[in-house]
Amino acid sequence: MKAVILAGGFGTRLSEKTDVIPKPMIEIGGKPLLWHIMKNLSQHGINDFIIALGYKGEVIKRYFLEYPNLVSDLEINWQNNSFKTTGNNPEPWNIQLIDTGDNVMTGGRLARLKQYLPERFLFTYGDGLSNININSLVEFHRSHGKLATVTAVSPVSKFGILDLTDNTVNSFSEKPLNNEQRINGGYFILEPEVIGRIAGDSTRWEKEPCEKLATDGQLMAYKHDGFWQCIDTLHELRQLRGLWEMDAALWKTW
Repeated sequence: MKAVILAGGFGTRLSEKTDVIPKPMIEIGGKPLLWHIMKNLSQHGINDFIIALGYKGEVIKRYFLEYPNLVSDLEINWQNNSFKTTGNNPEPWNIQLIDTGDNVMTGGRLARLKQYLPERFLFTYGDGLSNININSLVEFHRSHGKLATVTAVSPVSKFGILDLTDNTVNSFSEKPLNNEQRINGGYFILEPEVIGRIAGDSTRWEKEPCEKLATDGQLMAYKHDGFWQCIDTLHELRQLRGLWEMDAALWKTW
C-alpha cells in the first residue's frame, strides 16, 4: 500500500520556523517531522511514499537526495573524483516527490496525484505524530467495505483542566476533553474513487469531499485512544522535543 503525505502547506502558525523551511522539515531529535511519520509507517510495512510538495519543496527534495550519504559510511577517492556509500541502505523506502503547487488546498493536492493512485492508499498530513496501529486501521477499513476511513482521536486540552471545590483546586491536569468528543486525526485509508469527488485546486479535502462521503454513508471512523499530536504551535513543538529528549516519545514505534 502507498502512503500519500501532504507536505506543501505554508505552515503560517509556525512562521518562526517555516520562514526558511517547510513545516514537515521542522526537526525533533535531529530528524524532520516527515522522517518520523515515514519511519512509523515503515514499521507497519508501508515503504512506498508519495510526498505532495508545494511551499519550499526543494528543501524536501534536497534532504532525501542527501540522506543516504549522510547516514551511511562513505568511501571517497579523490584521485579519480569518485565516492560510494558502504553498508546497508538506510531505509527500505521508495519515495516519489511530486510538486503539487504552492497555492493549492489539501483536496486539490490529492486530486493532482490521481495518476499515481490506482489502488487503495493511506493519506495523511506532514505535521502530526501518533502511535496509531496502521495494520489495525487498514483491517478496519477492509472490514466495512466503504470508500473512506478517518482516524478519530480525542485531543488533549490545550489548557489545564481544574477540578474545583469553591476556590480550592483539587486537581490540575491536561487530559482528553471527552472520550465522546473526537476530531479528525489525519490518518485516512481511501479507495481511489474518492478522488473523483474533489472539484479542483481550491477544494479542501476536509470540507466538501469528507462532508459528502459522510452524507452518503461512505465515511467510517476508526477510533484511536493512544498518542496523537499535531504540531501547530511552538508550545506543542517544545513539548514533543522534550518527550524525545526524555526518551518518552510515544510515537516512536521503531
